[in-house]
Amino acid sequence: MGRPMTNPKTRLKHAREELSAVFKGLDEKRRKTVDKLLDNAAFMAVQLEDLRAVIQENGVTSEYQNGENQFGTKKSPEVEVYLAMIKNYTAIINSLCAMLPTDNPAASKLLEFVTTGGRRKC
Repeated sequence: MGRPMTNPKTRLKHAREELSAVFKGLDEKRRKTVDKLLDNAAFMAVQLEDLRAVIQENGVTSEYQNGENQFGTKKSPEVEVYLAMIKNYTAIINSLCAMLPTDNPAASKLLEFVTTGGRRKC
């Protein structure tokens, strides 16, 4: 398939490390709150990347058959999961951004992480 070849656990660890670096200077109270959000954001970043690869390979629709004579096309299950997950991912990233001090240059690192999907720029 068109999925990235790297081990999912390695990709998850890398995504988590990239996000954690942005928040390394937070006080302990905020850090505990942020850690769970970072775990979820990293997981979603990896899953969204995988879903994108499947969608690119298979397209956004899939065919179905209900009964003997009812056929058609519908939005693929991967697209449905992707759309739901991207909304949750965006909400988590917005929450994380709100926890950063406004004068913190790490906010731009977080924005870069989000816009590149966790991939380093070449």
